[in-house]
Amino acid sequence: MDFELALFLALLLAGLIMYWDRVIGRPRRTRQAGSDATLRMPLIVEYSRAFFPVILAVFLLRAFIVEPFRIPSGSMLPSLFIGDFILVSKSSYGIKLPILKHQIVPMGNPERGDVMVFRFPKDPKTNFIKRVIGTPGDVVSYHNKRLSINGEPLPLETVELLDWPTEAQDGRVKTFLEQIDTDTHTILIDTRSASRSMRVKVPQGHYFVMGDNRDHSNDSRYWGFVPEEFVVGKAFFIWFSWDSAGGGGVNWGRIGNLID
Repeated sequence: MDFELALFLALLLAGLIMYWDRVIGRPRRTRQAGSDATLRMPLIVEYSRAFFPVILAVFLLRAFIVEPFRIPSGSMLPSLFIGDFILVSKSSYGIKLPILKHQIVPMGNPERGDVMVFRFPKDPKTNFIKRVIGTPGDVVSYHNKRLSINGEPLPLETVELLDWPTEAQDGRVKTFLEQIDTDTHTILIDTRSASRSMRVKVPQGHYFVMGDNRDHSNDSRYWGFVPEEFVVGKAFFIWFSWDSAGGGGVNWGRIGNLID
């Protein structure tokens, strides 16, 4: 079950229990015990009163401000490691109604270079994270592992990284600094993986996304565009990191980093 829906149901249940107690339960106890006696509140009502404000705060925080996610794969290496715990801004691209996902307050649109969380178009119950490459109306080309947007190849510069997962340190994997508009980020290219060529125009209301680990990412090259209504938010902060690849343990050096 979707965690947001589970929170909403828990909030609804606690609210109904509190309402029932106020309208029916408490008056009944008062009549039975007498006005001078101490009222004994049922345990389920006590728990509901205690947890309702907590559940409400968490629900509102996740729905309108920030939501935590965990990185499960290496498709965004070297920007995001497996085991990174990130925060996603829910208001960067507009405020949406919880559960229904309908936008009620527009506050901006995804831009090229943003690291974006979205619901996977093939399975909306699953969240994906990729980098926005093409916005509505853009023509995106990918040939010989080079990206072009609207006919302009993105600048690439060879770079060496000193601190990244050991499983990615392979002679066949090359690292490059790629620039898209004013955004600069690092990508990985596997020289022994086959490259597919493509040229597409991004429809209105959709986005073209790719992983930074270019040859090991399931992205728009394979399943198409991300509809605007499937956008969840913009990833911006690493609040915790567990080094699952290195045998376990906290990856202290990544905690507190902003996501470029």
